[in-house]
Amino acid sequence: MNRCLSDPFTRPPSQALPFSALHSRELARPVQYRAFATASAVAIAFAFAGFCSATPAQGFQRQFPPAAKRAVLQVTAPPEVLLNGAPARLSPGARIHGLTNTLVMSGQLVGQRLVVNYLRDTQGLIHQVWILSETEAQQKRPSTESAINFTWGSDAVKPGGVTGAGGTAPYSPSPN
Repeated sequence: MNRCLSDPFTRPPSQALPFSALHSRELARPVQYRAFATASAVAIAFAFAGFCSATPAQGFQRQFPPAAKRAVLQVTAPPEVLLNGAPARLSPGARIHGLTNTLVMSGQLVGQRLVVNYLRDTQGLIHQVWILSETEAQQKRPSTESAINFTWGSDAVKPGGVTGAGGTAPYSPSPN
């Protein structure tokens, strides 16, 4: 039997240390570590509480990319969705941000109609989605329908029935 046990709790009762020796020598360091751990836990709790309290109802305003568009999203069977009633698809690794910018899984949203801002990736799949609160939904944003805001010179009808760029007549082969 080994009589050189260093742990005071594994000593046989006949070799137990008195309480004062046990407290001062064996437990002093763990008490310091417990105090540090408690202070750290309290600091982390306050930081987390401050982070979590920043909800949209309390004035937290999210910044959306300028290219983000507005639509009504309905998840049918992930990754299949309806975007303003038209079928669309979520990209692999698509991110759906909830009201507090936490990630939401698409399976949690099946059947719900949500007003969202979204971005597409280079293949045209929906890659990022932000679920909007009522106040965010009231802000003006471009929708999915993009209007053509330019015309070609050949598209315009000129006075006198002449069409074409620069007022020239449209191309017609000359009879030879």
